[in-house]
Amino acid sequence: MLRKNNGFFLLELLLSLSTLLMICLFLIPLLIEIRAQARTLEIEKKARQVMFEELQAKLNNNPVFLNYSVNHNSIEYKINWTENSQYKEVCVRVDDSSIHKQTEICSLLE
Repeated sequence: MLRKNNGFFLLELLLSLSTLLMICLFLIPLLIEIRAQARTLEIEKKARQVMFEELQAKLNNNPVFLNYSVNHNSIEYKINWTENSQYKEVCVRVDDSSIHKQTEICSLLE
């Protein structure tokens, strides 16, 4: 009867805000790291897809081995063929930028 509970006390408000701040300080860097890893995995997946499509095209019908580039989502995938006396190798390379690191995936034509 002497006390009216119409809201939060200042101490309760500061405690809840400090808890929220601590949670954000812990979770935001983790979310940033997860987003960067997801971007890297997406680039590697697309590079592997381009590499396997190139290998399949060469095995099926196209014997001409040319170096060229493919753009996907404003990322340039460079396809390079290396010919040796024993084997032919295709490499898909994505150069380093501010968003992602350099990636290179290679495979032999069998």
